Amino acid sequence: MKRILLAGVSLAAIGLSNVAQAADPAAKGPCPYGGDPYKNYNCLDAYLGTDFLSRFVNYYRLEWGHDAAPADPKAPESRRAYWPGTPESIPPYPFTEWPYGGTTTIGVTRPSSVDSPLMAALGNTAAGSWLNENHIQVYGWINAGGNLSNNTVRGGNSPAAYDYNPNTVQLDQAVLYIERLPDTVQKDHVDWGFRIAPIYGENYRYTTAYGLWSYQLLNQNKNNGYDMPMAYGEVFIPQIAEGLMVRFGRYISIPDIEAQLAPNNYMYSHSMTYTFDNYTNTGIQSTLAVTKNWMLQLGVSVGTEAMPWHYKATIANPFPNPLFPGSTMLKDPGAQPTVSGGVRWTSDTGNDSVYVVANGINNGTWGYNNLQWYGLTAYHKFNEQWHISFETYNEHQNNVLNANNPAALAAFAGGGTPFSPQVMPFNSPFLAQCNSPTVFSCTASVQTYLAYLSYKPSPLDNISYRVEFFDDKQGQRTGVKTRYFETGIGWQHWFSPQIEIRPEVSYYRALDAAAFNGNSNLGIAPNKKDALIGSADIIIHF
Repeated sequence: MKRILLAGVSLAAIGLSNVAQAADPAAKGPCPYGGDPYKNYNCLDAYLGTDFLSRFVNYYRLEWGHDAAPADPKAPESRRAYWPGTPESIPPYPFTEWPYGGTTTIGVTRPSSVDSPLMAALGNTAAGSWLNENHIQVYGWINAGGNLSNNTVRGGNSPAAYDYNPNTVQLDQAVLYIERLPDTVQKDHVDWGFRIAPIYGENYRYTTAYGLWSYQLLNQNKNNGYDMPMAYGEVFIPQIAEGLMVRFGRYISIPDIEAQLAPNNYMYSHSMTYTFDNYTNTGIQSTLAVTKNWMLQLGVSVGTEAMPWHYKATIANPFPNPLFPGSTMLKDPGAQPTVSGGVRWTSDTGNDSVYVVANGINNGTWGYNNLQWYGLTAYHKFNEQWHISFETYNEHQNNVLNANNPAALAAFAGGGTPFSPQVMPFNSPFLAQCNSPTVFSCTASVQTYLAYLSYKPSPLDNISYRVEFFDDKQGQRTGVKTRYFETGIGWQHWFSPQIEIRPEVSYYRALDAAAFNGNSNLGIAPNKKDALIGSADIIIHF
């Protein structure tokens, strides 16, 4: 996240003056003659004012058109001196370190390090002082967008995401973070942290875990809904090698270039590569920095997008189903002990990184999102203006019912699975289109390749070109058995470190069958092989 302000220093402790004093060049106080809060940190409070609303609004005014807020000269170093270099910056990119999941970034994180208008506005209140003293931050963003598409059916942009509905304007996500970041720069004491991150909006359909408020998507198919994709605690033990982080709770799964949270992405829309793989885990994830260059990860969870407690009521199944016997308490078979692991290497300069991951590994039985994920991400920075991000993976599920087999279809329709229409009337996992109609079930797999090429023309602008190939070999992920080619270009422009826009245009082509302008929930078959979607969004951080 943005390393700017509030690094263990309450704004109230700097020495307050009022706005009029800062505006008067002859005024006395903490600001020298002609004081500029971008050159003198002590001028900041004088510029912001004393009441909550003035400070909140003036903070946006202060940062408008700038690529950073004034830094606190008293703040400690924000990364270890011998650590690999910082490859990028916020703005214009959505990250400073090459992304990796399951942990607060080791070696580069200090408590209270987020550039937040809300925290600045609270700075001289009793609540704000308490939050700062305890290194707790409250901040977030509102993200809204819209698209124009050649599709017309509700939900017809799918399998493109996150602009599910064509030709509409939507609230993508409103997100609040309440967190404490552990200090991973120091090496002399055990530290701790946590994050609670509720989300509301259209994007809940991409974060939903089976058993946690999932009725909104699976039983009601609501356009907007709420979720809690992150609710975890962390303990950092710096005395083991270069540091061991243990995270427990619900957290974003460890691989991927992209993330569900809007500010963490190059573009407004998401690749199909990201849309159809693992999203969250609930369990324990450990991350060990073996050296400054090498990192190891190992975690145990209850599958992906699965809650351990989630059972469904007894369903009398008149159809024989050897995979899910009838008249039992039906539980998501993906809710089982699951292992995730990764190895990450970063060069001394920080310009190169390779991250190899096996995620969500168990027996692979067809579950809500029980994907067996094997892949990698890689990053290379050519110079200060250009870098490339690459991802590839193969994922599969076993024993997926065969949509081409009458007995399997009858078992599914009759209530013989946790995802049958009687249990999950909307958005149930797709069946597989197995190669032979004689088999009751088969393994469904996906192979994908994705690359982003990014160019920084200015400190507040990023242009990203995306290209990908996605092969849904049995149609289990998208609902259509076909290969896809997708490409798009987007512009990420920051008016300030708090407000950004991301216009883009993307083209999708299903190579083997029509896959767009349909909606399985409404019983509408797709009738287009091509989708052309222009879209844009705005993110307002607070």
